[in-house]
Amino acid sequence: MELIVHEGPAQRFVEGPPGEPLMRRVGDVTRVIEVCFGERISAALLYAENLTEHFFDLSSGEAGEILQKLRNYNIRLALVAPPTLQLSQRFRELLLDEQRGPYFRLFETRAAAEAWLASE
Repeated sequence: MELIVHEGPAQRFVEGPPGEPLMRRVGDVTRVIEVCFGERISAALLYAENLTEHFFDLSSGEAGEILQKLRNYNIRLALVAPPTLQLSQRFRELLLDEQRGPYFRLFETRAAAEAWLASE
């Protein structure tokens, strides 16, 4: 698991490796949390490929558990996923619900994700 500390002009964040697996199981989110705490960072930019296999299937519970762990530690997550990614209706509902809070957003580009992280 390779995480990079990114020093942006307006925001520091932990970034996962684009196109590579990072979390094989839900418990692997602790690595993201550890790096964030160690570096005094409260934001992460991850890619769809970094997440567990069933993250986008809400019935698996993986998304809820990962997002809740990050939220418990006040870590914001910007997730970059291709526009071709198939999202279930339930996952779309989750995204709409998350729009009300400051912790999780889904983006099509890294630039958009980084801009959101820098906005708060």
